[in-house]
Amino acid sequence: MVIVPTRPAADGSKVLALPKGHPEEGESPVDAALREVREEAGVDARLIEPLGDVRYWYTRDGRRIAKIVSFFLLEYVSGEVEDHDFEVEHARWMALEDAARELSYAGEREMAVRALSRTRTA
Repeated sequence: MVIVPTRPAADGSKVLALPKGHPEEGESPVDAALREVREEAGVDARLIEPLGDVRYWYTRDGRRIAKIVSFFLLEYVSGEVEDHDFEVEHARWMALEDAARELSYAGEREMAVRALSRTRTA
């Protein structure tokens, strides 16, 4: 299972995406991932292993910007998805198989596929 928040995209459409965000000063990528899951999905988790990075380009104010997002396989520890922050309209549990088809972004769908393959071999 994976938690997927629904949030508004820059164009106002709805996006079904994995929790993610920028590391704060002095924060490791893993610590940032754990914090973002707590904030955006309302739960505490622990690291199992890295899943990989998604690299893409986007445009802001007429400038093309490269972005790298690191994803991690996490294990639920505690909390409720209803306790997410204001950035998220709602968060819910979803089967990894469904996430691999339904997430809004191709790179995140690939991360769901990777998580599914790792959980099946564990």
